[in-house]
Amino acid sequence: MPLKIGDKAPLFELYSHEKNAVKLDDYRGRRLLVLFFPLAFTGTCTEELCTMRDALSEYNSLETDIVAISVDSVFTLERFRAAEGLNFPLLSDFNKEVSRQYGALYDTFVLGMEGVSKRAAFVVDEEGVIRYTEVLASAGDQPDYSAIKATLTALA
Repeated sequence: MPLKIGDKAPLFELYSHEKNAVKLDDYRGRRLLVLFFPLAFTGTCTEELCTMRDALSEYNSLETDIVAISVDSVFTLERFRAAEGLNFPLLSDFNKEVSRQYGALYDTFVLGMEGVSKRAAFVVDEEGVIRYTEVLASAGDQPDYSAIKATLTALA
């Protein structure tokens, strides 16, 4: 069943590009924008995450942290983050458990690849409740940044 506004965000513990464990509970008391993206080093994913990089101060002013999750390995995410100068954690859902819990996992992606994260965005409030959810059918689309910012502004 897809997650909806008002649901408790599924807890997770994933490894970051720095090979540190990162938990949803690490962000308790802060707002968190959880982004899922299909694959590092691909066009739309790079564009999306660079958009977030360039807007990070705006999200920080809304007291919101950002994490981005894909099924890439921590080693790939480390290189992707460095190559693009990304300034927020990239988390590896290599085992696909968190993408599945959030309803953000393709059964079959392009070229027959199975188990790739869908592009998705979730705003999680200070208490761990989902306040915005968007799971995109097309990996070529980007989240509705205006709607995300409006949600965060309303929570401020």
